[in-house]
Amino acid sequence: MTVALIIFALLMLLLSGVPVGFVLGGLGLGMLLLADMSPLMVPMAMYSSFDSFILLSVPLFLLMSNILLQGGVGKDLFNAVQTWVGHWPGGLGIATIASCTIFSAISGSSVATAATIGSVAIKEMTDRGYHRPFVLGLIAAGGTLGILIPPSIPMIVYGVITEESIVDLFLAGIIPGLIMAGSFIIFSFLYATLGKACTPVPKATKSERLAATWRALPIIILAVIIIGGIYAGVFTPTESAAIGVALSLIIVLALKTMNWERFKKACIDTMKTTITIFIIMAGAKVFGKAITLYQIPQDISMFVTMHIGSAGLFILAVCLVLLVMGFFLESISMLLIMMPVLYPSLAPLGIDPIWFGIIFVIMIECALITPPVGLNLFVIQAVAGGRVMDVVRGVWPFIIMMFGCLLIVYFFPIVALYLPFYL
Repeated sequence: MTVALIIFALLMLLLSGVPVGFVLGGLGLGMLLLADMSPLMVPMAMYSSFDSFILLSVPLFLLMSNILLQGGVGKDLFNAVQTWVGHWPGGLGIATIASCTIFSAISGSSVATAATIGSVAIKEMTDRGYHRPFVLGLIAAGGTLGILIPPSIPMIVYGVITEESIVDLFLAGIIPGLIMAGSFIIFSFLYATLGKACTPVPKATKSERLAATWRALPIIILAVIIIGGIYAGVFTPTESAAIGVALSLIIVLALKTMNWERFKKACIDTMKTTITIFIIMAGAKVFGKAITLYQIPQDISMFVTMHIGSAGLFILAVCLVLLVMGFFLESISMLLIMMPVLYPSLAPLGIDPIWFGIIFVIMIECALITPPVGLNLFVIQAVAGGRVMDVVRGVWPFIIMMFGCLLIVYFFPIVALYLPFYL
């Protein structure tokens, strides 16, 4: 009964439009007061939610991606890729996904990836006759690769909550991310091959390819340094983010695409997003403290052990809940609400937490492009202008492909676990 009342209160407050962080923190405080527990637990819980060195990487990765976004590097990256593949059937779509994949290895953010590549690719593709909903859906879905291909801010938060290895989570996301990107590329190829009216880009000359690649080379080197440094053990994810910020500044200054106003906007956008994430984390910590003292995770774990006898049914139930929550919550909120409750149930069912983290992130990706509040829908709508329904019409094939990737990871766990544990 207590669990039902808490869920009801949580849903009502969220649906009423109260910000997620205040809902979680306020509900947690109310639960503590009703149980005659000391309200001093609230500031202690909030402090402990930020007492983690790894969380410093979140604002740093956000600042790096915003610097690159304001510096216009997406145009250089997209132009370089399309000189190599733009003349293929569906070449601009392939170039868009390839650019999203490369930028994902830098940013850690789906919003930054979608906005950076979308600001360039939307006009190029629509001018070449690509159907507008397809273009908008492709870029919205391509942007979600930013949280599956490492570095990934949701994976960092997941690792902090569960105390699992961030590096293992990053490694586990590589192959599923490449499979998903590959499925988007194949779909773009088939879209153009099966008679859709889109004009291919003229084949670039060797000199054009070299010139475009040379200009985009610093971005590719930046991705290699960040990812390679983490996996080689040269520096931690937080240190890699700091190095990325410094190198991104050097790149945009060398390209002469950054001025004071753009840099200030990058800092302000980073501050806004960071504050939003950290307020939600603080509220979630208070809420998590309250539900732990009420022994709700233990009760749910016992219920799962007694009534759900297989990992498959548990994963199915979690995916259905996340699918519904994704209709009105964004990714970090779902992660912070669900994981403190779900994590204790993983060990009794023999579920690997790294593997489960990848499944969770894929479901979060789906939430980013599912209406009515999929964040990438509104990012692309803001970049492209027009109606958000055009984006909604274009994302459905990609949601189906995401579910296909989810099934591959579920039935073949080695896809996610090979790099972190068997390489």
